[in-house]
This record gives sequence, C-alpha cells and structure tokens, in this order.
Amino acid sequence: MRIGKNPTLHQTLDLDKYNHQVVIPVYIPNFDGYFKDVFSILKICLNSLEKTTSKNTFITIVNNGSCSEVSSYLNDMLSKHIIQELIHTSNIGKNKAIIKGVSGHNFKLITIADSDVLFLSNWQKETLKIFNEFPKASVVGLVPQFNIFKGLSFNLIYDNFFSKKLKFTKVKNPKSLALFYKSIGWENDYNKNYLKYILTLTSKNGLRAVVGSGHFVATYKKQAIDIGFNGIIENGLSPKYDRELLDKPSLKLDLWRLTTNENLAFHMGNIKEHWMHNQLDKIQSESGNLEYNFNNSKKNKILSHYLKNHIFRNIFQNTYFFRIFLRFKGLPKDITKNY
Repeated sequence: MRIGKNPTLHQTLDLDKYNHQVVIPVYIPNFDGYFKDVFSILKICLNSLEKTTSKNTFITIVNNGSCSEVSSYLNDMLSKHIIQELIHTSNIGKNKAIIKGVSGHNFKLITIADSDVLFLSNWQKETLKIFNEFPKASVVGLVPQFNIFKGLSFNLIYDNFFSKKLKFTKVKNPKSLALFYKSIGWENDYNKNYLKYILTLTSKNGLRAVVGSGHFVATYKKQAIDIGFNGIIENGLSPKYDRELLDKPSLKLDLWRLTTNENLAFHMGNIKEHWMHNQLDKIQSESGNLEYNFNNSKKNKILSHYLKNHIFRNIFQNTYFFRIFLRFKGLPKDITKNY
C-alpha cells in the first residue's frame, strides 16, 4: 500500500554543474605481495585528483571487489564529498567497471584512469586546451610515450601528411618520459633517441600536442567510448577490449588521439617511493570552473575509416615508406636509421 506522493517525484537533480567525469576502477583484494603498497598509492592518486580538479568535475570510483578496509575508506571519501559517486561491485574486471561507471551519465568529457595515477597541476586545463584547439580530437592523454603515433593515429597522419604543423620536435620533458618507462618495469637498454624527438601536431594558434595516446590515463569525448559494446568480456584486464571500448569508436568517427606535450601525470605502479609524496606536495590546488567550448561529432564515416585505417595504414607500415616519412617530418638523418 502507498499513502501520499513520493517527495522526490518532481525533484530536479543538481547535476548540470558538472561537465567532466573522472572514472577510476579500484581493485585491492588484500595487502599481500603485489598489493602490499597499492592502498597507499590509491590514497596518493585520489589526493592528487582532489587537488587538481575543478569544481565542475564529477568523480566516480568503481570499487571492483576490494577488501573491507579499502571499501570503508572509499565510503568515507564519498561521505566527505571528495568523490561524487561510489559503485561497489564484485570483481567484474576493468572494462566492465568502466562501462558501469560511465553508464547513466551524459558528461561532455570522461577521464578514465588507473588507480595508480598521480595527477599533476593543470592537467585538466591543458587537456581542455587541446579539445578546444583541435576540433577533431576525441582522446587526450597526459603522458607522452615512445612511438605512440604508430598505433591508431593513421587517420591523423593521413589528414596532416603534407602539413608543416605535423613534425618531429624535441621531447619537452625527457626526464619524465624516462621515468614512465622505469615505472612500468623497462630496463634502461631502450633506444635513447626516443628521449630526444617525438611526433607532434601544432594547432593554428600554436598549441603543440603529441600524436597518439595511451590508455592508463586519458580523457575522452562522450561519443568516443562505446558503452553499448555487446561483446563478451572474458578477461579482467584485456587490451583487446580496450580497443573495442575505447579505441575503435574514435576511428569510426574519424577523430584523433593526442597527448599533452608536457607530462601532466605520473604512473606510480605498485611500489610506493619517496618521490611520489614529493610530487604530491608540489601540487597547487585548483579552484573555479572550466569552460568547454567544443562540439561533438556523432556520425560514423565508413569510407574514410577504411581509407585511412586500413589502406593508408598498410602503406605507412611499409619499412621503406616509414623511413621516408621520418625524414620528411623532420627527424635528423642520423636518428632516422635507428628509430
């Protein structure tokens, strides 16, 4: 039996003030072995996020089957309004957690990050600059990476092949670039030329961005995430489903993947180190709101997708053509031989 009317029946929700969502899946089942320091790293991640985001940011945490202590901490973060949404699930895997976090919302931008990301000052402002300066940008990463233009950026390279704005330029922060590869366990035996030059694109107003983007932290336009993906996701962590969920939508819409030219986040991994707290202390808190002035493209472009991401890709991956491209885009001759 029901008596009276539900008082929330015609209540307007105050969600219009938010236009940027951050989604972070969290999986910390215990504090043993690999997970020994991961809880401390999560706290650094969320602390850095709190300090660096504007007031119109909606933070969603998907607690993906973590232990009770972590769950209690996240509940406390929600009660203090440090995060705006907390979803508790069993361990459903990263990709399903992303879908769960994004579903039901309609934000212009969605940042998806691992729980071991240390966000740096101005990451949000610089990300927004790229979206505003490059109308075809659909994904913007925060950490430049080696040869990232070689994957999923064939349409961007095709569009700008004869433009002088697409060229190799000197890496802005080689130290941070090297630190990223150390953080993911690489030995120091990689090609050091990768620390010298990187492929960039410059806007008509002079803003420079790195071509390509990784997955561990990136911001997406709403239509660049396929939450309607209906395939069976079998693995908890799978590059295959990253492509289906986060990569293919942009390519089908003929949109671009870019990264900030400056390193604006750090990958911490699973071992806590002193430099992490030092970086956290350097962060200056953000305040106020950010203005979002870009348009969204929603129409799949089948012919251009096939031309750029299949036919041109095959040409671009030809060794002889690739060497010509490197020289054509300004890479020094002595480096071209070993790049």
